[in-house]
Amino acid sequence: MNQKMIKRRKILKTRTRYLFIFTVIFLLVSSCAGGSKTKKDDKALSAEEHFQLGFKAAERGNLGEAVSEYERVLKLEPKNAKAHLNLGVVYGRLGKWNQEIAEYKKALGIDPQMAEAHFHLGIAYSEKGNPNEAMSHYRKALEINPNYAEAHNNLGNIYFRKGMLNEALSEYAKSLQIKPDYARGYFNMANVYRQGGKIEEAIEYYRKAIEANPKYAEAHYQLAFVYYEKGEYKSAIDHCDLAGKLGIVVDPMLLNNLKPHR
Repeated sequence: MNQKMIKRRKILKTRTRYLFIFTVIFLLVSSCAGGSKTKKDDKALSAEEHFQLGFKAAERGNLGEAVSEYERVLKLEPKNAKAHLNLGVVYGRLGKWNQEIAEYKKALGIDPQMAEAHFHLGIAYSEKGNPNEAMSHYRKALEINPNYAEAHNNLGNIYFRKGMLNEALSEYAKSLQIKPDYARGYFNMANVYRQGGKIEEAIEYYRKAIEANPKYAEAHYQLAFVYYEKGEYKSAIDHCDLAGKLGIVVDPMLLNNLKPHR
């Protein structure tokens, strides 16, 4: 065998060896890549993880994303009452009242003792202009959970709108017995007293609302009106200015009336 043939065989052998190594490496890489993809696919999010994603999206105001996440929860767990409840709340924020009410009813179909679903149905029906239906659901929420402060408060709101001031006061008082730091309850009691002409009591409860929440803009604003009507202009100006700083768009007439007293 001449030298030329020997050299050619060595070159061929070397190329074959490199080709074999390259093929093995390629197969290993392909195998790893395929395994990684399978692992990723296998790691599907659980219903609870989708629920938390929906909750956080709603907190951020990404309501479309929240709807998608809660729908994913319900695809995995159709009888998840809390997901129906939260999806209903998001629909309410989107102004989709029919879908909102439907979700609360689905939640109650799964868990008839879910006081929160009755409470939110109360809100939905109240916003749709159906106070009697709203009242019915607030009462049902309170049958299930008598210590539901917000349900007492909202039931009081309906009584107040109906002119049933004593009943409204009673419900607001109950909300405050349950939650003594409930600023909204104090504010609403102040409104009832003011409506009934009891101005000193109204001032007392607006002040209590502010003690519970110093940044309660609406309470500062209503105090500004009350003090102006009493002729206590310095206090009226102080609360008017605070209300403006906290985001209230102050009535130009009130500002104009207070101008000479600054």
